[in-house]
Amino acid sequence: MPLTGHAARQLRALAHALSPIVHVGKHGVNDDVAAAVSRALLDHELIKVKVQGEAPESPDDVAADLAERCLADVAQRIGRVVVLYKPHPRKPTIPVPKGYTKPVKVAPKVVDADAPTDASDLTHDEA
Repeated sequence: MPLTGHAARQLRALAHALSPIVHVGKHGVNDDVAAAVSRALLDHELIKVKVQGEAPESPDDVAADLAERCLADVAQRIGRVVVLYKPHPRKPTIPVPKGYTKPVKVAPKVVDADAPTDASDLTHDEA
C-alpha cells in the first residue's frame, strides 16, 4: 500500500464527515460497481463505500478488489465502510498527502498448467 501512516491519517480525517456514495450488495464487486467507484473517485477523489451485509465478500476483500480495479488506495476500513482515495489526474482538489506514491496496476500472473507447482510434483527422473 503506497499510503504512509501520515497520509492515511490526513485522508481519514477528511473522510470523517462523508457519507457512503457507493454500496456493494448481494452481487458483490462486479464491473458495474467498479465503474461506479471509478467515476465517484474521479468526481470526489475521496469516497466511502458501504459493504452491505448480504455481500458475498468480506469488507477487506471488497476494499482490496476495488482498490486494485480502480488503481486507488484504501485509506481506512472500519466495520463495513471502506474509504478509498485516488487523486484527480489533472486537477486534484485534495492536496496530495506527503509521502503518497501512485499505485501501479499489476498484471495477473499466468500459470502454466503443465508446469510442476512444487518439488512433490517432480518424478525421480526430473529431480
